[in-house]
Amino acid sequence: MAKRMRLDKLLANMGFGTRSEMRRAVKQGRVTVDGKTAKDFGMTLDPEAAAVRFDDEVVVYRETIYVMLNKPQGVVSATEDARDRTVIDLLDPEDRVLQPFPVGRLDKDTEGLLLLTNDGKLAHDLLSPRKHVPKTYVALVHGDVDGGDQQAFKQGVKLDDDYETLPAELIVGEKEQREDGVFSRVTLTIHEGKFHQVKRMFEAVGKKVLYLKRVSMGPLALDPKLKLGDYRPLTESELDALLAVHAAAKQAND
Repeated sequence: MAKRMRLDKLLANMGFGTRSEMRRAVKQGRVTVDGKTAKDFGMTLDPEAAAVRFDDEVVVYRETIYVMLNKPQGVVSATEDARDRTVIDLLDPEDRVLQPFPVGRLDKDTEGLLLLTNDGKLAHDLLSPRKHVPKTYVALVHGDVDGGDQQAFKQGVKLDDDYETLPAELIVGEKEQREDGVFSRVTLTIHEGKFHQVKRMFEAVGKKVLYLKRVSMGPLALDPKLKLGDYRPLTESELDALLAVHAAAKQAND
């Protein structure tokens, strides 16, 4: 039996906009199915057999996958690796067949939110340095993180290769005094994705990151119910939020 899909979902998954935007487009008569103007955005069709056009542009179906993974330590953000287990190895075989890849990377010893998809256009917009998509991390830092560090991060710090970071938001949480010094729990939001950036930023102010976890990326926040090593498909609202980023980037480039 052929796989059937809602018209608005097909258009959204193929990158034409969010589900709500596609519903409006159908109501406006901008979508045709098999040569006839579509009137019901909830109609189901065989995406491989139906001839769908959006604003007279042919909609070419490609099965897509969008999943949120809570990456554990010891796993590399790659599609394949000769030595280490990869995030793809954590997926079920039926999901691996769709050839998803990680959007960006987390260091081997970093935990947390990682988006995997086979939607190259969306991945490009989320990773483009020009988009400055915010990424938020929680960390345990060896050192007394204080207001001076917050001000330095707000202005941008110079890394070991003389690169000066964009302004970042540093929030200081609980501190603990131990025999070997002060340990600070912090939340940091950055707008770039340089190699080992968070660790290098703290090194620039004389401190060391001991534990790091990404909790959000753009509009996507890590599901607190998702255990380390587990993953799930994005919800409709999560995917719509990501597609809105893509649609805004596309509009800005037009």
